Amino acid sequence: MKTRLPHRRGDALKRLAEVLLAILQAESTLHRKIALHLPRDATPESKTRVVARVFHDVQLTQQDVCDVLLPLLPEGKLTLVMDLANWHYGQTSLNLLVLGALLGGAVIPLVWTVIPHQGNSCTAARILLVARLLKVLPAKRWAVLIADREFIGQEWYRFLRWKRIRQCLRIRENTRIEDELVRDLFKSLKPGEVRTLFERTWVYGGWMHVVITLSPVGDRVIVASDLPVRDVLKTYRLRWGIESAFSALKSRGLNLEATHMTAADRISRLFGLLCIALAWMARVGAQDQQQNPVRCDNRGRPIRSQVRTGWMALSQAVRWGRDAFWSYLQLLNTPFLPSGTSIP
Repeated sequence: MKTRLPHRRGDALKRLAEVLLAILQAESTLHRKIALHLPRDATPESKTRVVARVFHDVQLTQQDVCDVLLPLLPEGKLTLVMDLANWHYGQTSLNLLVLGALLGGAVIPLVWTVIPHQGNSCTAARILLVARLLKVLPAKRWAVLIADREFIGQEWYRFLRWKRIRQCLRIRENTRIEDELVRDLFKSLKPGEVRTLFERTWVYGGWMHVVITLSPVGDRVIVASDLPVRDVLKTYRLRWGIESAFSALKSRGLNLEATHMTAADRISRLFGLLCIALAWMARVGAQDQQQNPVRCDNRGRPIRSQVRTGWMALSQAVRWGRDAFWSYLQLLNTPFLPSGTSIP
C-alpha cells in the first residue's frame, strides 16, 4: 500500500493494513469484532477506537482504492457491470451504486457512490459514476457495460452512445417499441427458448437488438444491446459476477451489512477497504483454481467460486501465519489474467 499510496502517512497505512487483515479474520465489519484481531498490546476499548478512527478520519479515499486496484486490471478490454448494493440497519436504508470490472469470476468495484434514498438511482448519479471511471479507464478499454432493468432511460442511453460505450441492458416489460409493449412480443415463448426481432429497433433513442427469453421459473428476460445479436444473452449472463461480489461482501462473506455505521462518508470508506479485500480474495482464488481446478456439478458449474476459494485460502493464511500468506501478498502486485469473456 505504501508503494501505491506514497502520499499517505506510514502510520495511517499501517492502521489500514491491520484493519484489513483483521476483517479477513473476523469475517465481520463490527468494530468490536475487528478489534479482537488487531495485533496490538492494548485494551479492547483502545483497539476498538483504533478501528473507528480508520473509518471516521479521511485516511482512505475512493481515489486511493482505485490507485490500489487499477494495477490489478489485465491488459485489453474489460467487461464493466453496474448495480445497486442495499441493506438496512434498523429503519435506515443504505444504498450503494457500484460500477466495477469483471475479474476472477466476480465484479471488483472500482467506483461507487452512496445513494441518499431508497429505490433506483437517478440518471445523473449513473452518468457521474461512469464519468469518474472514464478519467482513469478510457472508453477504448470498455468492451461493454452490463446493467439490470432499473438502469434505463433515454438520457442514460444517449450518454453511453455519446461516450462510445457499448451496452447490454435489461429493459422492463412495459417498454414500448414500434408502438407495442415488449411484453406482448412472442407470447407463446416457452422456458429456455430465445427469440429476437429480425432487425434492430428503436429503443430509448437508439437502434438496438432486442433479445427475449423465458427463465425456468417463467420470468421474461428482455435485453437491449448494440452488440451482435448472438452475443447479447451470453454477455448479459456475465452480470451474475456482481451478485457473486455482493455475496462475498455481505452475509456469505465479510458481512458488510453487520456494520452499525450509517454516515455516507464512513460507509464509503468501509466499502473501499472491503473492495481491496474482495480483489485480493478474487486474485488468490483465480491463482488457486488455475493450479488446482475445482470439480463441477451436474450442470457443469464449479462447486465453489473463485472468490470463495480465495476467501478460504486467504483467511487461513492470515489467521495461522502460513508461508502461503507471503505468496498471496505478492499477488496484490500481479494483474489478473485476461478472462476471455470480454467482447472484442
